[in-house]
Amino acid sequence: MSSSEQMKAVTIPEFGEAEVLRTDEVAVPEPGPGEVAIDVAYAGANFAEVLYRRGVVDVPLPFVPGIEVSGRIRAVGDGVEDLTVGQPVAALTIVDSGGYAEVVVTSADLVAPLDGLDLGLDVAAALPSNSTTAFLVLDRVARIEPGQSVLVHAAAGGVGSQLGQAARLLGAGRVVGTVGGPAKIEAARGFGYDEVILRDRLAGAGEFDIVVDMVGGPARRAGLDRLAPMGRLVVMGNASGADDVGVPANELWFTNKTVSGFNLAAFSAAFPEEAGRALRRAVEAAAKGALRVQVEALPLERAAEAHRRIESGLTTGKLVLDVATP
Repeated sequence: MSSSEQMKAVTIPEFGEAEVLRTDEVAVPEPGPGEVAIDVAYAGANFAEVLYRRGVVDVPLPFVPGIEVSGRIRAVGDGVEDLTVGQPVAALTIVDSGGYAEVVVTSADLVAPLDGLDLGLDVAAALPSNSTTAFLVLDRVARIEPGQSVLVHAAAGGVGSQLGQAARLLGAGRVVGTVGGPAKIEAARGFGYDEVILRDRLAGAGEFDIVVDMVGGPARRAGLDRLAPMGRLVVMGNASGADDVGVPANELWFTNKTVSGFNLAAFSAAFPEEAGRALRRAVEAAAKGALRVQVEALPLERAAEAHRRIESGLTTGKLVLDVATP
C-alpha cells in the first residue's frame, strides 16, 4: 500500500548501465498486516541490485532497488507486537526490495532490533544481506562441522568478507579465501582467513570440505575439483557473468560430492522467520566485535557510482548509501 505522501528514492526507470539510475519522488509505502515501515538511515549497496538494474532479474519498472537497510521504525502493521515506533533496527528488504528510499516496508520477521547494542547505523545497514547469508550458507546449507576446511571465492568482497569470519565462529579448521588480483590479498587477510590465494592458482591448495562460490565460470569448476570426498559446493552467484557450468550427476555420484544453491531472496520469502533469526545472530555477533564489517558510505544520490564500483570488481568490504543520517 502507498499513501499520497511523497518521498525521495533512487529508481530504475529502464534496464541498462549505472547511468539509468535516477533520483525521483515516489509514494511513501505503508505497512500491511505483519509488516513494518522503516525510516531509512542507510541502505546497503549490493551486486543483487546491479542485477536488477541490468534486467537479469525480471522486476516491474520503474523499480526501487535496495535489499537491506538500517533506520528506525516509522509504523507497524496489524499483528506486529514486538517492534515499536522509533525503535532502531536493521532489516532485510530483499523480498520486495525498495531500500534505496527514505521509507521502506518489509516483513516484521526480517527485522533485527538494535536497542542497547553498540552498533552504528552505517555498520548495521551492511549486515542484513552479507552477514545473514554467511551464517545461512555455512550452517543451514553446507552444514559445517567443527574442524572442517572451507574455501571461499571472492574473499575480499562484501559477502566474502563475512564468510571467512562466520566460518571461524562456527568452528571451521582451515579457512582459505581466493581473490582475483594481488591488490586484494592484504584486505582479505583481515577477514578471518588463514590463507588468501589468487583464484587462478587454486590447483595446489589441497582439498576442502566446503567451497562457497559466488564467482562462477572457471572458479566454479575449480572449486568442485578441490572438494574432498563428501564435500559440499554451495553456489550463490555468478559475478563473473560467465556461462553456466554444467555438473554431470554421474560425477557427483562417483566422487561423493554435493552441489547446493542458495538465494537469499527466495529463502527469505519462503522462510522469513529463519532468515530473521540468522539476521539477529549476525547483528549480535557484530555488536560483540566477533564479526568485523568494513564500511564506506556514499550519499544516496551517488548510487550509480556505488554500482560502477561494485561492477568493477575492485571494491573491498561494503558500500552503503547514506539516505538520511540521523
